[in-house]
Formats: sequence, C-alpha cells, structure tokens
Amino acid sequence: MDTERRSLTRPDGRVIEFLVAGPADGLPLVLHEGTPCGLVLYPPTVRAAEIRGLRVVLAARPGYEGSTPRPGRRVVDVAEDTGAVLDDLGAGAFVTLGWSGGGPHALACAAALPGRCLAAGSIAGVAPYTADGLDWLGGMAPENVAEFGAAVRGEPALTEFLGREAAMMGAITGQSVASSLGGLVIEADKAVLTGEFAGHVAACLRTAVSSGIAGWRDDDLAFVRDWGFSLGWESPSPAPGDPGPVTVWQGDQDQMVPFAHGQWLAARVRGARVHLMPGDGHLSMTVRALDRILDDLIDLAGLRA
Repeated sequence: MDTERRSLTRPDGRVIEFLVAGPADGLPLVLHEGTPCGLVLYPPTVRAAEIRGLRVVLAARPGYEGSTPRPGRRVVDVAEDTGAVLDDLGAGAFVTLGWSGGGPHALACAAALPGRCLAAGSIAGVAPYTADGLDWLGGMAPENVAEFGAAVRGEPALTEFLGREAAMMGAITGQSVASSLGGLVIEADKAVLTGEFAGHVAACLRTAVSSGIAGWRDDDLAFVRDWGFSLGWESPSPAPGDPGPVTVWQGDQDQMVPFAHGQWLAARVRGARVHLMPGDGHLSMTVRALDRILDDLIDLAGLRA
C-alpha cells in the first residue's frame, strides 16, 4: 500500500501529521478514526476507496502521534484542521467518514464546512453528551462507563485513569486485542477480530499512546462538553448554509457506543439517511459493510458510485 506521511504547521505553531493514500486526482475521503487511534490505515479500506476513485486522507487529531496537543479543544475544532490539511493538498470538496469517536468529528465537518463537505457518515458514533432524552452512559460496557465517568469528573481524574490504561494499550497485539477489550466487544465483534483486522486494531491502539495520552484525554473531554455545533438537534428547521447530507450507521448490539446513541442521532440529525444494523456490534459493521458504507456515502454526495 503506497502511503505518504506528511505534516504541516498551522499559524499558531501547531503541527498536524497526516497520511495520504490513493490517486492524487481523486476526491478526498477524509477519515476520522476512533478514540483512541493513531495514524494507521486499514489496507482494505484504502483499496475499496481507490476502486471508487477516492483519495484517502487520515490526520492525527491534536495530541496523537506527531500532532501538537491542543488542550481544551472542542469537537468542532477538527473542521478547521481538516480544511487546513485539504488546503495543503490543494484539494477543495471532500467526503468524510468517522468511526466511533471519529463519528462526532465527521459530523463537525458537515456542520462547519458546508458546501466543501459533500457528505458525512457517522459509523457507531457517539451522540452529544448534552443530548435531551438520552441516557448517555446507559448500555455501555463497564470499561467505557469507567472511562467516561472519569471524563465527567474532569481532567485530573481522566488523566489518572488513562495513565493506568496506557501501559496495557501500548503492549496490545493482534492476538490479544479481543481479550484486552473485554466487555466492549460482543461475539459478532470477536468474530471479525482476527488476522489482518485484528492486527490493524491493535496497531491503532498502540500508536494512539505512542506519544502519550494527550490525544485520547482531549478526545474524551471534548465528547462530554458542548461540541460547538448542531446538525438539527437544537433547531429542526432548515437554515441558510445548512450542512451537506449525513448518514448514520449503528449496530443494535454495540457495547462501546450503545444503540440508543445511533437512534438518537437518526432522529435528531436533520435529513439523515439511517442504517440501523441488527446483529452488529461496534467493530463488525466496519468489516461486513465497508463497501455499502462507501457506496452510500458517494451516493449521498450526489456522485456516481
């Protein structure tokens, strides 16, 4: 897989590190990976994107790998950095997908870059912590309840919690990843956590803490604060400059991001195209539905699949 690792420096001095793969003249497919995750591309995703003429772009959010930490960042802030990466590549319009903790960041691009972001997809992504009518922690596995409970208590508690977890995360392997995730993964997830995909997930987790816990910590804190944007959950009526179309994918057996999160987004994101997947967990959909997800995103953007 021909992948280029690049970096740019923002006017405030922050460095953003990112990967690019695929045809230089292809429409950018900006990926927002989960929390925590470093700069690792899954080869089948890149190949599927290339078949569709897409150029894959994956940037490390502040605090991950070589990207400078940005304490206090909000979810919406990722849109500015995404625009800067695309400018560096000489690219204009794009489509975007976000998995898990990347879901809110893909939605942020749709909200903050209308016209430029042609379509965005949230795949097993969390809903806003301030969501009306949603028990945000309800249905999460104990591991995530403990993590986000620490985030709600504030930065010192979360830093202490993640500091303990980072040593395990930094040593995880493809062979150990399923057992290490414990109650976060259901049987459908364990069934796909083998071979190349297991190795990919393990590499994502290891690289996520390769330069410390700042990226992981600041992701978690951003999730439980105001995101800085709305896609209809505050104002259901269309408004000038409305974002591009959004698609929501969620498995009904998910133990990391419970089904209720996907249901809430499906009902509150104005005009969302919805795929609620029976029998799928948090990871299984990534493997089983990848082609469908990409074709759906291209169709949603008004392009030919």
